[in-house]
Amino acid sequence: MRNSFLRLERLTSGFAMAAACAMLALASGLGVFQIIMRFVLEQPAEWTEVLIRFSLIWMVFLGIPMAFRQGAMVSVDVLYRWSKPGMRRFLDWMVCIAALALMAVVLWWGWDYARRGEVQSMIGLEDVSMFWAYLAMPVGAVFSAIGIIGNLLDPQRLELETAQ
Repeated sequence: MRNSFLRLERLTSGFAMAAACAMLALASGLGVFQIIMRFVLEQPAEWTEVLIRFSLIWMVFLGIPMAFRQGAMVSVDVLYRWSKPGMRRFLDWMVCIAALALMAVVLWWGWDYARRGEVQSMIGLEDVSMFWAYLAMPVGAVFSAIGIIGNLLDPQRLELETAQ
């Protein structure tokens, strides 16, 4: 069971990270396109501004799961260093529960926000619903929850201060 879940977590975290990298590449490409259109051709493409913003939002919410997986997001470094091994495992559980609670809030309110945004359209892209932009929150929360549980099952402390 544990190995199956960790295999699933590796797949989902890898997918989320690849998608986050793709969103960064998209934002960079659109930024270059915007500069060329605005300053070289003097024909600004307003729609690129909106797509850059939302690709960066998606990049952040898809990149967070890897940070959770590596134990780099929520930490209690000082307590962890001063604690005995039994207490460290207790701290791992407390951090996991707190992070999962946070992700539950992000999932719940992110989905609510996305549903409410269905009736709005993106400025510059009138045919595209804001639902797709706001959907980054619940999607990122689901991937993050999987990474948080994966870190509890197979802790990786990759921050500089607590690297093993």
